[in-house]
Amino acid sequence: MALWFKGSKYTDPIDGRQFRTFLPYGYESPRDNVLSPSTLSLERHRLLWLFLKSHTNFFSANLKVLHFAPEQAFYKRFRNLDNLDYTTTDLNSPLADIEADICNLPFEDNTYDVILCNHVLEHIPNDKKAMLELYRILKIGGWGIFQIPQDLTREHTFEDDSITDQKERAKIFGQYDHVRIYGRDYFEKLRNVGFEVEEVNFATNLSQEEIDKYRLAKREIIPFVKKH
Repeated sequence: MALWFKGSKYTDPIDGRQFRTFLPYGYESPRDNVLSPSTLSLERHRLLWLFLKSHTNFFSANLKVLHFAPEQAFYKRFRNLDNLDYTTTDLNSPLADIEADICNLPFEDNTYDVILCNHVLEHIPNDKKAMLELYRILKIGGWGIFQIPQDLTREHTFEDDSITDQKERAKIFGQYDHVRIYGRDYFEKLRNVGFEVEEVNFATNLSQEEIDKYRLAKREIIPFVKKH
């Protein structure tokens, strides 16, 4: 498939391959030209990759890493990094080393240097309990990235358990199995459990040409958390 889309207009920064177009992707309203034919990365994956490469020690330091619901675009690449002691976890993913409930994790306090937990919390009914668990197992001085689907036009996070029709939930929440749509208050939720949070609008570090070339979401905020 990647050969079929071969070209030079767009670049997947994860593997450096170039394409004349990316694929469409989405549930209720598919987005054009966003899914990489090679790594199957989306806008958020490519943004995160560029951030990790340029603003963290993820690819160079000796780090103990826990990765929730590992994405196909990252899994093998992170597994093959010699500097990482890399563990994956999830309740259902076949890529998980350890089957675990994010609200009741089987790890000791202050275990991990880095936690990646992206597009997970919107599925969790008790997200505060999950955040507290993430805080508990992160080492003092450690950091994490907890991306979520976020509507930055909303001040407050929206939930409504009375909506039970799957099509209606998909229309409102983006997917039928999402239990909320986070607003701008998401960062404060993380702060309230103890994290220091940097709201990184990473795309502002890039030119419009780079944003177009890598097919990035211009307004996505990366929640970069630390534990002190």
